Amino acid sequence: MSTDPANPRSGRPRDLQIDHAVLAATRAMLAEVGYQDVTIAAVARRAGVGTAPIYRRWPGKEALIEDAVFGAESIWLPAETDDLHADLVAWARVFLQRTAEPATRAALPGLMSAYHRSPDRYRALQDRADLPARKALAERLASALPAGADESDTADLVFDILVARSLVRGLIHGLDDAETFCTRTADALLAIICAAG
Repeated sequence: MSTDPANPRSGRPRDLQIDHAVLAATRAMLAEVGYQDVTIAAVARRAGVGTAPIYRRWPGKEALIEDAVFGAESIWLPAETDDLHADLVAWARVFLQRTAEPATRAALPGLMSAYHRSPDRYRALQDRADLPARKALAERLASALPAGADESDTADLVFDILVARSLVRGLIHGLDDAETFCTRTADALLAIICAAG
């Protein structure tokens, strides 16, 4: 019997309760013991499932941890308003909160090492998570850029700075003084946008 994940009608339906239990157990263990000590067997015990259901869903530890911290689904992105600065603050808040979560802070160093060994895995993550967010921010900025500005280059620069600042801040400081950080980040990004052209 086929169990092709691209064809949801083939094989037995996937039990989403197992998915949720395994991902929650993975996040909890990352926060408690760190990346190195998270194993498939330990996650299975914590989630109350066998290892076989985990391996049917994820090929290994890195894939499981990646889904646990980045989400198998798309990241929620802020709705557009008529206030660009407020929107940039909201974007910074979303990225900082995701990075500053204890499970993410524990996972990122190990995942970065795994991506170094397997660049294809990182490109797949970019396609799934980075590119949709990058496109959404570019669409938000398109109407705000000065006439003559290179929309693609400016949007890419703004996105890259947003990700880099949020990543470093979240890993090192967590959510300490988060609102000040998000406001200052928005100030800097708005200055870049206004200077484009």
